[in-house]
Amino acid sequence: MSTQSASATAPRRFGATSRRDWWWLSPLAVVVVLSAFGLYSLYAVIINEHYRYTGSGADYLSPFYSPNAETLFGIDVPFSAALLVAWMPLGLRLTCYYYRKAYYRSFFLAPPACAVSGPRRKRYSGESSFPLILQNVHRYFLYLAIVVLGFLWYDAGRAFFFDNGFGVGLGSLVLLANVCFLTAFTFGCNSLRHLVGGRLDCFTCTAMARTRHRAWRGVTVLNLRHMEWAWVSLCSVALADLYVRLAASGVFHDPRVF
Repeated sequence: MSTQSASATAPRRFGATSRRDWWWLSPLAVVVVLSAFGLYSLYAVIINEHYRYTGSGADYLSPFYSPNAETLFGIDVPFSAALLVAWMPLGLRLTCYYYRKAYYRSFFLAPPACAVSGPRRKRYSGESSFPLILQNVHRYFLYLAIVVLGFLWYDAGRAFFFDNGFGVGLGSLVLLANVCFLTAFTFGCNSLRHLVGGRLDCFTCTAMARTRHRAWRGVTVLNLRHMEWAWVSLCSVALADLYVRLAASGVFHDPRVF
């Protein structure tokens, strides 16, 4: 065997690449942001306090605690009620096609980036075996997340009604912006694209097919920016919770815009 053919078949060392750009910045940023969000989220859902602001006649609920099981269903639990619902949108993000790519590369280095060699592994089975085969439940988390999204829209609408009637507080706008970003992320999901437009041989043959085609095109518009919506909505959830938490703990009072 020639030296050239031997070097071509030999496994490359970890991190070997011909790239000259700062390719490692992206996986590093993903590790930092996702780790920070994970730690903050864990704190927010366990602490079980300062998640609702009712000062000055307002009623703001942290998105981590929506729907509020204790208020809506009269459920009295000995632990944080957020644990009853937070796993649904978390499951959507954990199994999301884009997030898989992001954390597979950043946390598992599989591979670290395009054209960059990852660590040596005995075999590659993709997502066809346990535990990664469980990623196939993504579509079911989508259904659950849509239900939670409906409650978030209710909370955002309620944030515009104060004890003395309709009004606009800064918190109202924060919660509205958050649910808009979450809607763009959720309704840009690849699974939703398949749900509304999949298994169609003809987009124009029937009225139902044409309707589904229009819905598919709408979802596709959001899907084209799915990565951006994923990060924007991730940050907006944390910032919305932080805003409610700081206001409820008395750090500041929510200013009324109108």
